[in-house]
Amino acid sequence: MDKRFDDLTAVFVNGSLTRSPGVSNTAGLIGVSAGIMRAQGVGVEVIRSIDHDIATGVYPDMTEHGYERDEWPAIYTRVLAADILVLCGPIWLGDNSSETKKIIERLYACSHLLNADGQYAYYGRAGGCLITGNEDGVKHCAMNVLYSLQHLGYTIPPQADAGWIGEVGPGPSYLDPGSGGPENDFTNRNTTFMTWNLLHVARMLRDAGGIPAYGNQRTAWDAGSRFDFHNPEYR
Repeated sequence: MDKRFDDLTAVFVNGSLTRSPGVSNTAGLIGVSAGIMRAQGVGVEVIRSIDHDIATGVYPDMTEHGYERDEWPAIYTRVLAADILVLCGPIWLGDNSSETKKIIERLYACSHLLNADGQYAYYGRAGGCLITGNEDGVKHCAMNVLYSLQHLGYTIPPQADAGWIGEVGPGPSYLDPGSGGPENDFTNRNTTFMTWNLLHVARMLRDAGGIPAYGNQRTAWDAGSRFDFHNPEYR
């Protein structure tokens, strides 16, 4: 490798419905990706969202809207400081968990904030996702997460998702003895590819100083710049 990654940081948010120290199967798969990053010197933080008092809502700080406590503002600063964000979680009823959805909503709550170049705050960062479960829905859940992240301003690398599901229906979860999850070549390959693609894109973004600040600056648009946009003339 001719590239270094030890100046990069990554945050994994685990949308498990199980509080620590309970076993989270999603945490098992996170460990695969995080282990690759740590081997490259990347500073990695894993946040299990259900362990924190994160209010429901679509404002940056919900204590300003009737909640007594909200740990999201502090978590947001850690997410914003990271070059890579990986949203992770289980499948329930074929969809992302309520915790995963809540994190997406709180990310959205801060998406109107701007960086120093007048772009939306999440520009210049790479995003991906990991999904686990013992029922169908990996691709559906990944589509929702990756669409949401790019809509908020994250850059999505190729093959930026990975997951594991057992046999459809009741059955073993990823970390259960005999599940075959940790040994599954398809999952391990996709998780490895996702991890390296995140590292490569984060490296390119960091080296380039983020996304070029032309044609996407909210402050400039509000000031009257139109970046070659012209209203079509209808006759």
